[in-house]
Amino acid sequence: MTKQSTSQRLVVIGNGMAGARTVEEILARNGDFSITMFGDEPYGNYNRIMLSNLLAGVEDEAGIYLNDLSWYADNDITLNAGVKIERIDRFAKMVYATDGTATPYDKLIIATGSSSWTPPIKNIHNPKRGFHQGVFAFRTLDDTRGMIRYARDHERAVVIGGGLLGLEAARGLQNHLSDVTLLHAMGHLMERQLDEKAGHMLQASVENKLGIKVITNAMTTEILGKDRVTGVKLADGTVIPCDVVVIAAGIRPNTQVAADSGLTVERGIVVDDQMRVQDEEDIYSVGECAQHRGNLYGLVAPLWDQAKVLADHITGRDTEAAYTGSKLSTKLKVAGIDVASMGLIAPETDDDEVIIYSEPKKGVYKQLIIRDGALAGAILVGDNSKAAGLIQSFDRAQALPEERAEMLFDIGGPAGEVKPEDMPDDAQVCNCNGVSKGAICGVVNAGCKTVSGVMDKTRAGKGCGTCKPLVQRIVEWAAGGEAEEDPAASWYVPGVPMPKPELMEAIRKYELTSVSAVFDKLVPGGEHDAKSKMGLASLLKMMWADRYVDERDARFINDRVHANIQKDGTFSVVPQMKGGVTTPAELKRIAEVAEKYQVPMVKLTGGQRIDLLGIPKEQLPAMWADLDMPSGYAYGKSFRTVKTCVGSDFCRFGVGDSTALGIAIEERYQGLEGPGKMKLAVTGCPRNCAEAYVKDLGVVAIDGGKWEIYVGGAAGAHVRKGDLLCTVDSAEEVIRLTGRFLQYYRENANWLERTYAFVPRIGIERIREIVVDDTDGIAEALDAAVEEAVQAYKDPWKERAVPATPGQFRTSLPLTVLPQVPVRS
Repeated sequence: MTKQSTSQRLVVIGNGMAGARTVEEILARNGDFSITMFGDEPYGNYNRIMLSNLLAGVEDEAGIYLNDLSWYADNDITLNAGVKIERIDRFAKMVYATDGTATPYDKLIIATGSSSWTPPIKNIHNPKRGFHQGVFAFRTLDDTRGMIRYARDHERAVVIGGGLLGLEAARGLQNHLSDVTLLHAMGHLMERQLDEKAGHMLQASVENKLGIKVITNAMTTEILGKDRVTGVKLADGTVIPCDVVVIAAGIRPNTQVAADSGLTVERGIVVDDQMRVQDEEDIYSVGECAQHRGNLYGLVAPLWDQAKVLADHITGRDTEAAYTGSKLSTKLKVAGIDVASMGLIAPETDDDEVIIYSEPKKGVYKQLIIRDGALAGAILVGDNSKAAGLIQSFDRAQALPEERAEMLFDIGGPAGEVKPEDMPDDAQVCNCNGVSKGAICGVVNAGCKTVSGVMDKTRAGKGCGTCKPLVQRIVEWAAGGEAEEDPAASWYVPGVPMPKPELMEAIRKYELTSVSAVFDKLVPGGEHDAKSKMGLASLLKMMWADRYVDERDARFINDRVHANIQKDGTFSVVPQMKGGVTTPAELKRIAEVAEKYQVPMVKLTGGQRIDLLGIPKEQLPAMWADLDMPSGYAYGKSFRTVKTCVGSDFCRFGVGDSTALGIAIEERYQGLEGPGKMKLAVTGCPRNCAEAYVKDLGVVAIDGGKWEIYVGGAAGAHVRKGDLLCTVDSAEEVIRLTGRFLQYYRENANWLERTYAFVPRIGIERIREIVVDDTDGIAEALDAAVEEAVQAYKDPWKERAVPATPGQFRTSLPLTVLPQVPVRS
């Protein structure tokens, strides 16, 4: 609803986890504010903890967002994404942004977080472009994207920093690179959370179990390489060759805007127990940038506590609310290895009681420090089964058993798990997102009795994931037995309560040819779910071909304008080059168009095409007309391209005409809709120059005029060699089986499920039975269905002549201004 004019103006500088969480707490207390937020990054609010999962390929970008852009609109919050505040006028109560705008406030919250700290290393920076080419920080979504892109074409990485972030970066990079070395300036890993013995135990597990080389007492002094990274040099003269360097050496609070504006800043922005900035009645600070009683906090649990106190105070809910500091504890997986730490990591007095258990061969180390009968500190490496109980004892200073070993082991009893009924309601279950047992039980008592539903509503288990088993036990206990099975787990799209086979059957039965028709007929109450529209549009287009009724609001922006949106709001244009083959005339035309429209970057793609980047939306139709080439489908969930090698015409090793076959496949299946994108390749011999073994479908020529067909390969965030589907005698058979496999995948894969997940799920033997042997007798139907789709093909760039809607190519402003890419003369 629209805010009343009497609302106070609340400005929040910072759209990270602390800032957004504080706003959530204010909204939950029905605070009467007109809220404006500023964030340096051009996105909604995402979970930085999950960046390591994104780097490792176990999470996609959609899964790390805490609040997408719709949340801001739904709560009437004005978000200035990609806009940085450079000055605060405390007396006029105004904030001034780098874009020249000035915004008044009645209350101000500074939640600017922290930035990656860069050690003083020679050649780490390039004066023209920031970091030296091949050097990355690991702090933001853009950092992570950059690492993933760059790592694809390289082999060796060095990570500088042996704390939690460095270990996670090293583990994530193993998904992209064959050789990873971790350098740490201190004597053992995670020295702030672990003692020396625990650090060495963790190092042994990282090296022996994960294959990551670790060097401690390693002071990096120089980045080697003139144009790009070729190695690093240590203080002792050791040189380590590498292509990628990741800096994960620590963080520093972002306090510059506060200091420049005259606020009290020491190591952080100094705040009182109500999170007010010192000597300021209307300015608050929260999160990693705030210094409370001399302490800075980098873990999320203290940030959540700060957010609650700030929200209580600023809304008037509890003006006496006070944040008095946090007892720090962590329980997580570090590079896949269980680690927990709380309180002291070493005894401080002769009276401190110390209990240690060490089992090096298993990589298990446990230490307790007890003072005055209470747990003052604990370290666990390799076994976190007792971590939850220890954290509870530590937080509450509970009385401890006389038999101290009971705190670390289950002596004479069943395997130890914290019983939900023994946990107080305010016991923290999810450290990553600050979710208590009481919050979980409240959601269950309100009627949500599925584990996935509770996780969605509370975010418990949505961080590092180590608390998921405990979340499940709490949900089961609170539900009075077993948690209900989540019926939505099998739905094809979240807004239509049907698995894919039943959904397709109903669509055919009722002849539902549009997305709105599906919602109206199959959803109780006819509610239209925005998150389901893209998946339904793809499914209907696959099922009905030219009978599909296109509704533009069911498409993502890429599919509405047939181009790939970039981070600055412009688009990329990729004309088709079948099989990666072009002509001098086409190249000349592309060059002329690039000059005419002043294209900021012309880039060769991994699919052997030319990408024209930085095109405003309103220029797309004219550019397509001048190019007069078909769309290359570098957007959407569809058949993308067929990569080829030189083949037998020119290559002295080629045994098959891969170029001609690749062109034939691309001509036949261009633009084919799918639940996920489909990338193909044909290579003329097993030397695999076209990388056919790691494509959704790859074809390899072998001796005797035969062709091998591989399916389910990947070489992006996931790396997987495809499974051999079959060996055939002719190019015609390759084309036929290619279409049959793609159609089977189109009909049976889940929405957004790539072939590298689909093939292992179904099993290559089962797929071979259906696609090659026709044991189910559906091969003819699959061939007919893909033929119908092929015949319905229309080049989407033809819409340049008659736009589908009046605003299809209306001018849109970029989210953020990007620098021009320097080009050598």
